Amino acid sequence: MSESLASAEKAITSLWDKHLESEFAHKSPEEALATMTNNPRVTIVPTMIGGKGTEDLRNFYAKHFLNQLPPDLEVTSVSRTIGATRIVDELVIRFTHTVQMDWVLPGVPPTGKRIEFAMVVVVYTEGDRISAENLYWDSATIMHQAGLLTDPKLPVLGAESARNMLSHTAPLNELLHRTQR
Repeated sequence: MSESLASAEKAITSLWDKHLESEFAHKSPEEALATMTNNPRVTIVPTMIGGKGTEDLRNFYAKHFLNQLPPDLEVTSVSRTIGATRIVDELVIRFTHTVQMDWVLPGVPPTGKRIEFAMVVVVYTEGDRISAENLYWDSATIMHQAGLLTDPKLPVLGAESARNMLSHTAPLNELLHRTQR
């Protein structure tokens, strides 16, 4: 790897880690925005919630995300892929649904249920700032664990899919076997 590429990867990693610290350790919209461009965007793809532009994103961070992080929230890294202007983080998220979480389950009051799911975050940068984030996950898995999807005929799994991301020991094709019974 060239020295300049290694330096760029180190800089983008440092920027993303600083952004994550501002969100999860400090819960500070202003600190998070300080790591971003003048026209940032965050899109939570499954719920289409987030923000475009500084003011919209400040509102999202302050009223629908950072103030709605459960006290027992755990984020476990599975993998990180780093490019010249992009990072892709594969994560497992765990929490007890004890607070309203507009960014995960909009309009759903706390269920008290334990939730675990796999998430992928794609982070885009411009220069030395984050320009955009796209977050992806399987909403059906979350709704199933929250007790909102209860039909056993639906092809939906629960926490086992996230747990398998960490251990790779869960049996595969369970949904196929379920349909063949």
